[in-house]
Amino acid sequence: MASRIVIALGGNALGDNAQEQQARIADAAPSLVGLISQGYEIILTHGNGPQVGTINLAFAEGAKKLPKIPVMPMPECTAMSQGYIGYHLQKGIVHELRAQKMPWHVASMVTQVVVDPADSAFQNPTKPIGGYYSEEEAKTIMEETGQVFAPDANRGWRRMVPSPMPVHIVERDSILNLLDNEFVVIACGGGGVPVIRRGSGDYEGVDAVIDKDFSAALLAQMVDAEYLFILTAVERVAINFGRENQREIEHMTTDQARRYCDEGHFAAGSMLPKVRAAIKFAESKHGRKCVIAALKKAPLAIRGESGTMISM
Repeated sequence: MASRIVIALGGNALGDNAQEQQARIADAAPSLVGLISQGYEIILTHGNGPQVGTINLAFAEGAKKLPKIPVMPMPECTAMSQGYIGYHLQKGIVHELRAQKMPWHVASMVTQVVVDPADSAFQNPTKPIGGYYSEEEAKTIMEETGQVFAPDANRGWRRMVPSPMPVHIVERDSILNLLDNEFVVIACGGGGVPVIRRGSGDYEGVDAVIDKDFSAALLAQMVDAEYLFILTAVERVAINFGRENQREIEHMTTDQARRYCDEGHFAAGSMLPKVRAAIKFAESKHGRKCVIAALKKAPLAIRGESGTMISM
């Protein structure tokens, strides 16, 4: 069996609009497809930070102006973002596959990711989504809907939703089946559609956002991947970031990475979840490695010439 690699693309690294996103995917496609010719099976996942917020905001603002436009729940917004980003990834990768005369196929999967309803995150919503509101507007919405709003980045009030940990991927068997039949699979976009399992065995979506990097680590474990690549906007992980003694790191053990996390070197909203996800994956099985690198330098990272490697 070919070795498997899960590649997590940051939503922000893909750009702020459809045109920019397609251009960046076109730039990245040759290096992604090149992995197949090197004997790897690849599974792609991606963030949706800017995109899902735009979708959520569009429905929220539309509903205020036109009653026939519904307010769209977060699970549906996440599913929409999976389709939108997956569509662009499919186009870019298929174009490159055909240019290299390779027979592989590409499929985007709307992916449900199970979370624990007892997760403490549901008691403390901290993930901001959607647009900014005045304090008065936010409090009115909270009274009318029961949603949680809080000040964010000194730019106004935003809605806060829980960010629970992923525990299972509903479509795991379908992903494995596609891999066995020469498909590049795009799955768990935006961390996956968060669902909980009811007593009947059915899954129900919940208003939450799952961190993309933790879902990528879980996906890599569940498909028995050898490598997890987290591609973002920076070339390497750095300690003392923004200071005179800033230092970029080429390799660190999971123990070193954990110590740096505890010492506060990584920002909670950006690098910290990436490093923690890398630790989780690298420690899940002997020989597994995670690389955090820049999307534009993916070919170098794959050859070990760029990025930060985290291993046991």
